[in-house]
Order: sequence, then structure tokens, then C-alpha cells
Amino acid sequence: KIKRQRNRKGLMAYQQVVSQADDVADSVLRRSKHYLPHLARICLIATFLEDGLRMWFQWNEQRDYLDLTWRCGPVLATLFVVVNMVVQIIGCFMVLLRKYVHVAVGMLFAIIVIQSMVYTVLWDAKFFLRNIALCGGLLLLLAEISGEVKTMFAGVPTGDANKKQSYMQLVGRVLVVFMFMTLFSFEFSPLRLVELAVGTVLMLAMAIGFKTKLAALVLVAWLTTLNFVLNSFWMVPYNRIMRDFLKYDFFQTLSVIGGLLLVVALGPGGVSYDAHKKKF
Repeated sequence: KIKRQRNRKGLMAYQQVVSQADDVADSVLRRSKHYLPHLARICLIATFLEDGLRMWFQWNEQRDYLDLTWRCGPVLATLFVVVNMVVQIIGCFMVLLRKYVHVAVGMLFAIIVIQSMVYTVLWDAKFFLRNIALCGGLLLLLAEISGEVKTMFAGVPTGDANKKQSYMQLVGRVLVVFMFMTLFSFEFSPLRLVELAVGTVLMLAMAIGFKTKLAALVLVAWLTTLNFVLNSFWMVPYNRIMRDFLKYDFFQTLSVIGGLLLVVALGPGGVSYDAHKKKF
């Protein structure tokens, strides 16, 4: 009997903490709802814009690397650099200007696929999972556009559109979660075990759509902190190659943060525990 009372008290304390955290999340969303989607889009395209500019500022290095690795000759290597640069920069501005966003998402998705093959990151688990997370962010961007199109046709039946957007949000938020699998270090220390346990709970919550906005906000805070601590490229001298690696990781992580912010702004969608719970 005493054990039951303790379990009941523990459950009540847990529910109170979660309820208070939900209130804080709702307060943050109410205050930031007008600019949060804009911030999310800026963060999401950050890695593509940085990579496009890198192609310009490191033109010779990129061309020589491709020529040496693939033996394709300077002409084809230069063409690849030009296409890479132009497509990414134009795609980023299309997203920011809200013009033909579905086309821009297709362009940026194509860049992810092409770069994964050309730079042979398909065989590197860390880079592969991060690219998967980026694809999730782009899908969430498509889901946002799908929602905007629906509002333009108020009163017109949009069952299929609703279903399509919900599934895009589901796949998008599941793919974004892959980013966190690259951060875990399976070391048997108390701190690492706590990090692994908390991270796993938050990832599962995101995947099934349970307390989605709260889980996404916590993951945004966690990932932002880790990004500035682990990927502080500005602390590394310009002549060190590690600076480029850290800079790449920093902006790629920033793009995944953008995807998480879109989850916060859009919500979990129709295919989620949160949406299912509202029906009952």
C-alpha cells in the first residue's frame, strides 16, 4: 500500500512537471509565433548557403579535390563546382523569398544526393545520418508550404492535402531525429548514461508525436548548446584544416535546428499521438 502511494505521488509529480513545462513551451510559442517560422527557414538553409559560398571562396581547392579524386579533368570539376554553387545559392534565396519553394526544395535535395555520392559520404555513418536529418528538414519545409496552399482555398475539401501534409510532417520529424544518433557516445559513465537515456526519450517522443512541441524545444536548446560548444570553428586559426570541418558541422547542425524549429511552429501533424489524443 505504501509503495502504491509512493508510485502515485511520483506520477503526480511527473505530470505536474510536464504540465508546467508545457505551459512554458506554449508561452514561448505565443510570443514567437510571428517570427519563429522565419527563423526556422533561415536556420534550415544555413548549411546550403554556407556551402555555396564555400564553393566561391575555395574554388581552386574544390576543383582540384574533385579532379584528383575522380580524375574527371579540370573542365568537369569546374562545372560541378559552378553548378553546386549556383543551385545552392539560388535555392536558398527562393526559400527565403517564398518563391517556388517546392522547386527550391527539390534543388537542395538533389544537392544532398549528389554531394553524398561525389564526396563519398555514403559510407560515413555520421555524415550519412546528418544528411538524412537534412532531408527531414526539407520535408518539413514542404509540409509548411502545403499548409499555406490549403489556407488559400478555404471552404474547398482538402482531405488528401491534409493527409499528404500529415505524412510529410511524420517522415520529416522522424528523419530529423537521426541527427541526434550522431551525437551519442556509448561510454559507460554516469553522465553519458543520463545523456543517452534523456536523448532516447526525447527522440522517441518526437518520432511518435508525443508532447511534440515541448520535445522539439528541448532538443533545440540541447542541440544549440552542443553546437556552440563542440563546433566553435571561430576559435580555430584560419590555416588549420580543422576549422573547415568544424564550420561544416556547425552550419549543418544549424540547419537541423531549423528543422526542429519548423516542428515547433507547425506542430506534429495529423499522424501523431498528440493529434490522436485530441480526438478522444
